[in-house]
Amino acid sequence: MSQSKLISNLALVAALSFSCSLSAQKSERERKPPEKPAAEENAAPTPKNEDPLFKGMKYRVIGPFRGGRSLTAAGIPGDPNTYYFGATGGGVWKSTDGALTWTSVFDKEGTSSIGSLAVAPSDPNIVYVGTGEACIRGNISHGDGVYKTLDGGKTWKNIGLRDSRAIGKVMVNPNNADIVFVAALGHPFGPNTERGIFRSMDGGKNWEKVLYKDENTGGIDIAFDPHNANILFASLWQVRRSSWNLSSGGPGSGLYRSNDAGATWKRLEEHGLPKGPYGRFGVAVSANSDRIYALIEAHEGGLYRSDDAGETWELVNGNRSYQQRAWYYMHVIADPQDPDTVYIA
Repeated sequence: MSQSKLISNLALVAALSFSCSLSAQKSERERKPPEKPAAEENAAPTPKNEDPLFKGMKYRVIGPFRGGRSLTAAGIPGDPNTYYFGATGGGVWKSTDGALTWTSVFDKEGTSSIGSLAVAPSDPNIVYVGTGEACIRGNISHGDGVYKTLDGGKTWKNIGLRDSRAIGKVMVNPNNADIVFVAALGHPFGPNTERGIFRSMDGGKNWEKVLYKDENTGGIDIAFDPHNANILFASLWQVRRSSWNLSSGGPGSGLYRSNDAGATWKRLEEHGLPKGPYGRFGVAVSANSDRIYALIEAHEGGLYRSDDAGETWELVNGNRSYQQRAWYYMHVIADPQDPDTVYIA
């Protein structure tokens, strides 16, 4: 076959193939229904034979959406409608209708990571917020100190401890809104000195470091005696987070008691407590001032109870599941009315 004839045959085959392709595409277009506009495609389906009574109804998405995590919440005794909670990445939220709806009240501040918040029992318009979560995951966001509102969350002011970065607990004296204690964990990923237990006697204008161990150990929890605000319990936690590891525990961790409003502290050891080294502690004082609960991360850890204000202790529940992921789930809350009821989380 000559070269010219071969080229002619190839051209004929190509033309026939192109013609068949066009015919197939046309046939496919005829069979395929026209595409719906995006808005129509995403609309909710309309039921057939819909009852006329429901024609005026319009649906809207109400969730759930990604809620994130929350480590702190507070209400107001005697007011069943007002609540606050702090999200680890979403700031402070407030409800005034019994938690049916919530409003963000912290959007304009310097951080959205909330570690702890407390409403002043003597004045519910005063709320203190410790920023930076102290349940130190590998992807946490740090805070920039303590904030205070005098008007129920309408406006806020940063009142210090800006380098604490992670705050485990904020507690307000039940009788005096100017007396505040903060358990500052400090830098989760490295050493720093703005950590430990801090006290302010003037509403946050000045801070005093009243309990401190070292640059690797920070404050994690505080509890008042509900009948005597001069008696406090506090815990320190030696911990270091890295992107690939968590080192929890060491000689810095410990449980302490103060009988003079935080001026001096005594470390509680032995007398029924487990042997160290300790990791994280959670502590709570029950409705009976003599009964103290402590959730302890240790080799022989678990839930311990004291019935003599911390002088002696006994293990009441050694279930290992209660201290699993102890850097996260070591919260203990005593019922404010029943000394036999206690919650752990």
